[in-house]
Amino acid sequence: MKIDVVRPWELTAYAVERWAALQAADPALDSPFLSPHWPRAVARAQGQDAGSDRGLRVAVLGGLTDPKGFMAARVGAFTAMPAGAPMCDYQGLVAEPGLKVEPRRIAEALGVGRLDFCHMLEDQALFAPMARGREDSFVIDVGDGYAAYEAERKAAGVSVLKDTDRKRRKVERELGPVTFTAFSRSKADFDQLIAWKQAQWRATGQTDLFAAGWPLALARNLFASRDPDFGGALFTLHIGEQLAAAQLNLRGGRNIHSWIISHDPQVERYSPGMLLFQDMLRWMDHAPYSRVDLGAGDYRFKRELSNVRVGVTHGFIGAPSASALMRETAYALRKAAESLPLGRMSELPGKAMRRLDLMRGLR
Repeated sequence: MKIDVVRPWELTAYAVERWAALQAADPALDSPFLSPHWPRAVARAQGQDAGSDRGLRVAVLGGLTDPKGFMAARVGAFTAMPAGAPMCDYQGLVAEPGLKVEPRRIAEALGVGRLDFCHMLEDQALFAPMARGREDSFVIDVGDGYAAYEAERKAAGVSVLKDTDRKRRKVERELGPVTFTAFSRSKADFDQLIAWKQAQWRATGQTDLFAAGWPLALARNLFASRDPDFGGALFTLHIGEQLAAAQLNLRGGRNIHSWIISHDPQVERYSPGMLLFQDMLRWMDHAPYSRVDLGAGDYRFKRELSNVRVGVTHGFIGAPSASALMRETAYALRKAAESLPLGRMSELPGKAMRRLDLMRGLR
């Protein structure tokens, strides 16, 4: 099969339309990270230009004149990785149903010996043999309305919504009225969200992703976007006059993807983040969205709020090469360590691999 490789901005209008149509035809692909707009937004934030030999690329299966599938990646000298990682929560091939292609052909077309992935959709059988591990991504489906969702959570023995109602009454009694805003255009609230998130990363010893430059540029660009089909959406919760919680989420199709979230630690005892989630879900009764995707990561609030789980995998596609051999060796070491009764020591190789991939993505 012919595979054309182009920069995101070199996609023809027909190719973009075709990509969007293929994505819309498959509910499993309804994520802003899988849209044709995502690699374009990332390329812009990373400052890539027409003279760059490396960077964001799109493999167009079937060629630009007869496109049958699309997959975006960030291409380096020897390896490729997901477009926009570590800010990207899903990867996958957007293609015609039943399209057959040898995954190694994609890596070869991109000009690399290895294509890594970290959140590949598990139900894409094409890549299943390359997976080295999996985890759940958590989704809230409110397609039948908030009341039905609330009843379903109660029937499942989950009390989080009842507890949130109680905390709402408590905060309104003690601090003042709660105000929810969808699609806020407040730059001050956006800036506060970024400041809270950076402080949270520092306090927990995590990497400040925004310090790398391009992730912050990406967030700012998507917040400013006016594209009706793709972009950022700022949701805020105020207690009285003060901002208490905020989320900059991605939107696309019928999906809101929870992306950058944080809250004021001074009012943490009232769970303002949960209040904001609850208001978002109620708002969706009157909005053209039916799902809030919380992404991967095994956190209690995700387990309690979600009623759908989507499997994602990590691994790599490798053509015969030194880079593929190195990755295979690293995974073998990781598997051996994780099989040993060494407690937290068993997790070190996996943590080292994830840390290395994080730094590669931020460069």
